[in-house]
Amino acid sequence: MSRTLAEWLAYQECVNPRSVELGLDRVNAVWQRMGAAAPAPQVITVAGTNGKGSTVALLEAMLMAAGLRVGCFTSPHLLTYNERVRIDGIDVDDAQLTAAFERIETARGADGAEAIPLTYFEFGTLAALDLFAQDLLDVAILEVGLGGRLDAVNIVDADVAIITTVDLDHMEWLGADRDSIGREKAGIARAGRPAIVGEADPPNGLIDALTASDAWIERAGIDFWFEREASGWRWRHRDGAVLHLPDPALTAPVQFVNASTAIAALHTLYADGSLAVDDFLTAVQVGLQTAKVPARLQSLGGDPMLMVDVGHNPQAARALAEWLDRCVRGPLHVVYGALADKDIAGVMTALGERVEHWHLAGLDRVTPRGVAAPQLATTLRQALPEARFGEYQEVAQALAAARATTPAGGCILAFGSFFVASAVIAAQQD
Repeated sequence: MSRTLAEWLAYQECVNPRSVELGLDRVNAVWQRMGAAAPAPQVITVAGTNGKGSTVALLEAMLMAAGLRVGCFTSPHLLTYNERVRIDGIDVDDAQLTAAFERIETARGADGAEAIPLTYFEFGTLAALDLFAQDLLDVAILEVGLGGRLDAVNIVDADVAIITTVDLDHMEWLGADRDSIGREKAGIARAGRPAIVGEADPPNGLIDALTASDAWIERAGIDFWFEREASGWRWRHRDGAVLHLPDPALTAPVQFVNASTAIAALHTLYADGSLAVDDFLTAVQVGLQTAKVPARLQSLGGDPMLMVDVGHNPQAARALAEWLDRCVRGPLHVVYGALADKDIAGVMTALGERVEHWHLAGLDRVTPRGVAAPQLATTLRQALPEARFGEYQEVAQALAAARATTPAGGCILAFGSFFVASAVIAAQQD
């Protein structure tokens, strides 16, 4: 009996009792049974603690501006599962996804006693690879879900690997320090192929692992740079290449870092001259001005201004703090919710006294990993004893309270989780 997309997704939650099971053996076995067709002639894989989604969006926009047909696999989604798989800038439809899931189900031997127990994320990865392989793509961009070395997307050899940033997150799976986490992320690199490091101060573990892999390492601050100019900015490479560029349409200072990293990846990918210099420059310029990705310091308008961001770890919170210091002058109210495996105290401390009032939203009703508002309040008292706050069972209640109490000219920042961002965006659309 055929299933709807919603039925397939509910089913996938039950196939493997573990929501996360790192390792390539199971997913690779199913992929091989499906024919293991390459998703595209060229593959870019993007890993990193933060900046992955924005970097993927920038790459996609630049490549499409060059006239190439591009497939993107990203996660998680905000409003609909279909957001995870895009072809030529358009989310695939339910029928495409369910057909792919049916092929995966057959390949994993669902009717037999030895069926391979895929996770929810592995189903999605294989569906994206399957749909990409059936299309006449020029480039596939694959975003790592967790880590890199043992993440499902790593069954595909990347022509260019990107590691955006390395910070403390998912430590129960990736390791307790930046060196360990960096080594896991380095696992997406391949010998003799470019590995782009977007962070100016990466951990030694990342660089050591990339060196051991014999990857062609390109590092921010060593092999490529960017500088702000009076109008726009300049990107340059140690080989002498220089690009004068408009500011990214994506806001926040960190987007210059993401854009610089994306350009470095394309610079190496087309180092053979297959994309003419003038065409390359035009594609980068257009891509910078057209790239969009929701919930990355996305303004939802209004007065007070409502901003939404998916940042959920201390590194992301520090980037938010930098933007707040530059761009927000009125009172700041925060709608904040978090998952249990995050460094909640570190996030709160990063924003610190900038926040006039915290509206703490429980996520325990929407996901088993969600933290209830009273637990958030306990952590906030310890991290920022002078902080003012309110507790709410759901994001919608916290958002309503923030709107009722933030004065005109102020700013409401909703962040801490994809669950927070999706709830706020959905509320705006109602």
